[in-house]
Amino acid sequence: MDKPSKPGSRAQREALRQEMLALECSRADIAAEMRARWAMRPREAWRHAHGWTLEQLADRITTRAAARPGDALAADASLVAKWEKWPRSGGRRPTMRVLDVLADIFGCTPADLLDWEDRQALPAADVRRLTSPASSAPPSVADSTSPAEPDIAPSTVVLVHQVAEESATWAAWAETSNVGDIALEQLLADIRALSRDYLTGDPLTVFVRVRSLRDRVFKLTEGRQYPRQSADLYAAAGYLCTLLAWISSDLGQLRDAETQGRAAWLCAELAGHDDLRAWVLSTRSKIAFWSGNKRDAIGYARRGAEYGAQGSVPILLALQEADAWSTLGATREARDALNRAAEARNRMTGIDDIGGLFTCLDFRRSNYNAAVLPRIGDPAAALRESETALADPHPQPYGTLAQVRISQGFAHLDLDQPDGAVEALRPVLALPPERRLDTVTRRLRELALILARSPLGGSNPGRSLQTEIEAWHLNALPRTLALAPGNDADPV
Repeated sequence: MDKPSKPGSRAQREALRQEMLALECSRADIAAEMRARWAMRPREAWRHAHGWTLEQLADRITTRAAARPGDALAADASLVAKWEKWPRSGGRRPTMRVLDVLADIFGCTPADLLDWEDRQALPAADVRRLTSPASSAPPSVADSTSPAEPDIAPSTVVLVHQVAEESATWAAWAETSNVGDIALEQLLADIRALSRDYLTGDPLTVFVRVRSLRDRVFKLTEGRQYPRQSADLYAAAGYLCTLLAWISSDLGQLRDAETQGRAAWLCAELAGHDDLRAWVLSTRSKIAFWSGNKRDAIGYARRGAEYGAQGSVPILLALQEADAWSTLGATREARDALNRAAEARNRMTGIDDIGGLFTCLDFRRSNYNAAVLPRIGDPAAALRESETALADPHPQPYGTLAQVRISQGFAHLDLDQPDGAVEALRPVLALPPERRLDTVTRRLRELALILARSPLGGSNPGRSLQTEIEAWHLNALPRTLALAPGNDADPV
């Protein structure tokens, strides 16, 4: 059977090491077994036989060399890796001093750290030194014991030292982490950037970037880190899955969005993160709403509000509840929820940790208000709300902006102002196909149905507008994705 080309996983190596130690195998036996199983280079095998990382061995080399006579020797993880790899590509030949120090640390001879491939590449003088009797003598037990221990049997001393070494090895393993605080800060910064970019960028491009970062975070969670760092990683993964869920729903892929939402919820639970829990439930409320499950949308929004999260998510949850109630014709419940959203805005504490998509400021609140008010019989208030929002000179997310304009169109139709409706929709109909999100598409189709039943519907301008809306839908992003080669999904 061919040997594997790569070493086993850390878990496999550690399991083998512990099993062989329990059977009283020597480090040489463990190194030999690892070389046989995973085709390791000799020096790498000896390091793994001791259970050390590259960094841990580098520290030991620097410390041990400082205590030995001879030239100073300092090492880092990168240099140790090159010594292990030599004489293969990317490696660096270890000098005899390096081999002496390594042998001292590992408890073997320099010759034990070399195979035939190494010997062929060594200078002749080094080979002669390796074959001399002095270099092949193993360190004696007496060398490693103290004069204060003459009455203790050598086997007992070895056992005590071995048990102490095992404890030290475990402690070194327990304190290692595959992610540092700086790396976690960078992950958070990257998530914030992606959350902002989604509001203004191409959704598919951002989706791919979010997926890439999510994969990196998932990989990190498979390693070892302090519990606090693990919680931070799960929170990062949760925000990324939530972002993927939101984008998936905007692309019209609601079942996939719900799958992402469940993964995000698991991450929030593992992280014990109430703010993330609230944002996940807000996202699941949105997905349920557009899936037609209005009661579920209300339930998710109410559950999210129970976590008392910081920042603006309590505002969004109340607005989502109002949105769902209004489509069910529950006027009183919808108005109560709008009032709770206003109260949440007035008493908001803290800030949104992520921002971007994960925030609900006044423009987003106006969007929900303008959508809900016509349904509960107040189109005039909806028109004022949308006009106030559109008067804001600051750049706004294109998806939210389009929905505000559609709500403005609804209000104009309810007030028998067809010209105002047509004017409100012009910027929406000018959106490029890659920005025609599913939420915008559905709301525009809903408006087209209202338009067809309005006095404007039978007029030439009305019929012309309906034709434009139908043509617009043919190039909407969800339909384009559904009709793409290899996609068997039904067009949305």
